[in-house]
Amino acid sequence: MQCKAPVTPSQASMMKQQQLVALLVLMIALPVRAVPVSGAGAGGVVAALLLTHADAGRGLARPDLVRRMARRARAHAHRRRRLLSASHAVRAGLGAGGGGIVTNEYLVHLAVGTPPRPVALTLDTGSDLVWTQCAPCRDCFHQGLPLLDPAASSTYAALPCGAPRCRALPFTSCGGGGRSSWGNGNRSCAYIYHYGDKSVTVGEIATDRFTFGGDNGDGDSRLPTRRLTFGCGHFNKGVFQSNETGIAGFGRGRWSLPSQLNVTTFSYCFTSMFESKSSLVTLGGAPAAALLYSHAAHISGEVRTTPLLKNPSQPSLYFLSLKGISVGKTRLAVPEAKLRSTIIDSGASITTLPEAVYEAVKAEFAAQVGLPPTGVVEGSALDLCFALPVTALWRRPPVPSLTLHLDGADWELPRGNYVFEDLAARVMCVVLDAAPGDQTVIGNFQQQNTHVVYDLENDWLSFAPARCDSLVASL
Repeated sequence: MQCKAPVTPSQASMMKQQQLVALLVLMIALPVRAVPVSGAGAGGVVAALLLTHADAGRGLARPDLVRRMARRARAHAHRRRRLLSASHAVRAGLGAGGGGIVTNEYLVHLAVGTPPRPVALTLDTGSDLVWTQCAPCRDCFHQGLPLLDPAASSTYAALPCGAPRCRALPFTSCGGGGRSSWGNGNRSCAYIYHYGDKSVTVGEIATDRFTFGGDNGDGDSRLPTRRLTFGCGHFNKGVFQSNETGIAGFGRGRWSLPSQLNVTTFSYCFTSMFESKSSLVTLGGAPAAALLYSHAAHISGEVRTTPLLKNPSQPSLYFLSLKGISVGKTRLAVPEAKLRSTIIDSGASITTLPEAVYEAVKAEFAAQVGLPPTGVVEGSALDLCFALPVTALWRRPPVPSLTLHLDGADWELPRGNYVFEDLAARVMCVVLDAAPGDQTVIGNFQQQNTHVVYDLENDWLSFAPARCDSLVASL
């Protein structure tokens, strides 16, 4: 989620000093070549990328997967709460050199460089920068794939400080008249980009060839390629996982992957987090809409469409008009004004609601479920939980439906997209959470097995139930 709170003057001064120190260390430490490069060129690219859950293939049990997801989400919420309490105010949006709160759930697989080297990037519609860890890595998180080595790519080029793309960055080593030396007489564009959960990446802005559709570095010349601007991160700290290498920003801003590819549509379909199956991300062209309608017809799912809205104070985010929420047949008595700031975010795991709205949802579920509440389940951070009777081992208890009433479209979530049952522990939880502030965030757990299409040209969001793993065979 794209969220950054304002800071006090003393905090701002300290942050600026820390940023300058990080950039100074970076400029002194890294021997990187910097040469002028041409732009990426005009025209959209049609591409399909493999998409997997970040915990796929780890052999974790279902309760462990949910606990890991919930703990990550709750940790982000706690950090966000501290940021808000420190400033006594909320100002969500893309700050100077800042991105959103990312919980690292779904990864897109592509390749960078010549010869191409595989990277696995968190798909995040709540931020813009595309970046991956690069060698030499001075202070980085562990990753399973080899580090991207700029020196090993014949098409890599660091962006010069004087390039317009460097001057347009909110915070660079030479923005505002600063100068940087890389020890070779050239000046290249250093960046620092921080997220709402205090994760940070520091490195240099560069361009290189991106290969779409290949995740193994096989160099298939038939695959689409494009020279893109990205962050080559040499200092990367925060809540990251070993099977990712960075983040792919899919926001509305100029640095995002869809914007750089000049596409007017993109789509994704998240497989269940409990399966190690792959699905697809599509970028550009008619295939996204065609896949949506053809796939929906096969599984008897209706395609629903709602407007995508813009907010000038948070220009990178995808806003939706949420009119209300129903639990079962009861529409909650929540003023529409409390739902006005609603975004859809692929980088956030659990859907979060403003605290007053969450309490209303929680009370209605407690009233309708008819099972003893358990409070917070140890190790899970979920607090809307109920004790299951022994009969649940052979017959699932009924659960009221959960519907998001969007402008022109009711999104009735499948049971598996908001309910988790741990039969061994005999507990059932509703997978939602509260968050400080007034923003509602529709996270990726609620979007599982739903094909979601972003029409950026006409500002529409379309969605339909899907068997996401079968999309791989559709192309």
